[in-house]
Amino acid sequence: MSQQKSTFIFILTLGILSMLPPFGVDMYLPSFLEIAKDLGVSPEQVQHTLPSFAYGMAFGQLFWGPFGDSFGRKPIILLGVIVGALTALVLTEINSVGNFTALRFVQGFFGAAPVVLSGALLRDLFSKDQLSKVMSTITLVFMLAPLVAPIIGGYIVKFFHWHAIFYVISLVGLLATALVFFIIPETHKKENRIPLRLNIIARNFLLLWKQKEVLGYMFAASFGFGGLFAFVTAGSIVYIGIYGIKPENFGYFFMLNIGIMTFSSFLNGRLVGKFGAETMLRYGLGVQFFAGVWLMGVILFDLGFWSMALGIAVFVGQNPLISSNSMASILEKFPNAAGSANSMVGSVRFGIGAGIGSLIALMPTDSALPMLLTMGACSLVSVLFYIFLTAKNLK
Repeated sequence: MSQQKSTFIFILTLGILSMLPPFGVDMYLPSFLEIAKDLGVSPEQVQHTLPSFAYGMAFGQLFWGPFGDSFGRKPIILLGVIVGALTALVLTEINSVGNFTALRFVQGFFGAAPVVLSGALLRDLFSKDQLSKVMSTITLVFMLAPLVAPIIGGYIVKFFHWHAIFYVISLVGLLATALVFFIIPETHKKENRIPLRLNIIARNFLLLWKQKEVLGYMFAASFGFGGLFAFVTAGSIVYIGIYGIKPENFGYFFMLNIGIMTFSSFLNGRLVGKFGAETMLRYGLGVQFFAGVWLMGVILFDLGFWSMALGIAVFVGQNPLISSNSMASILEKFPNAAGSANSMVGSVRFGIGAGIGSLIALMPTDSALPMLLTMGACSLVSVLFYIFLTAKNLK
């Protein structure tokens, strides 16, 4: 097999791994009403299963990162993918919303393993700018999945039972297991592994929190993701319930988002080698901020559906660029503890996303105001964290 082909399969495998959590979050969104009907509960109760998954991801990333630094990347990734696939199957046998919510937490907890350790695995292999270029491609898949998944889920719900959504998620997980087993090497050499001791884990996490520029990168990316999660949580209700989009057509309105995300990742991959990860990160933050301001104007001046859709697309489209460049900058500072660094950043990102999703789920859904103002606020907070914590402390 040629080097180019093997590299493509390697990146494809990591892309599929990054796809699993977004599929777990978004593919079942169009089925909320059907799940509520089957379980005999309100749609709002089903909606709360979404932050439950994200909280599982947040806690799981704190847990699996140090395990990957101690026992290697590959076995922990395999464990997470296998348990996640099995949990998806068990979800089809659940008859209570409480058990459903609990299992979604479990699914998120184990689903965190491949997310956090894929980034650490890449840090084992690439330098900062190379890492940003590769992560840009993988992050594109990670960000595309939430936008494609509702399309798939919408048609599954239209023609099949909602259980079929979790059968598909399980099958993708089993495919990922096979690819990881045969394609992904163990990249964390035994001599570089850190013993699994609480004091060492605490020390590594403390090192992260002591560096202001690292905190700036982390919170800038996390609140950008939080803005995306606000859209993911409320988008189906806004599009379908307020603007009258048919459930099976809901996902098609994400195509504009996908186009801008693709362009953003392509631009980053082509330009990061010339301008560097820092410059590209600033570009992404700036564009997302202006999109956030636009979304506030849309709701305040009632500019209509397509003005909103365009603003959302530009906002969401910057996330691959922001995430890949901020993560590359952080991981460069922690080469021997990349798993712990990636786990902390991922935990904060999903924790903030889950918190914002929970907040959105509690707000009235009779207008797009809560979603759009939250997205605008997230973009402002991202820029402020970067300016006051990162830009002022870069050497």
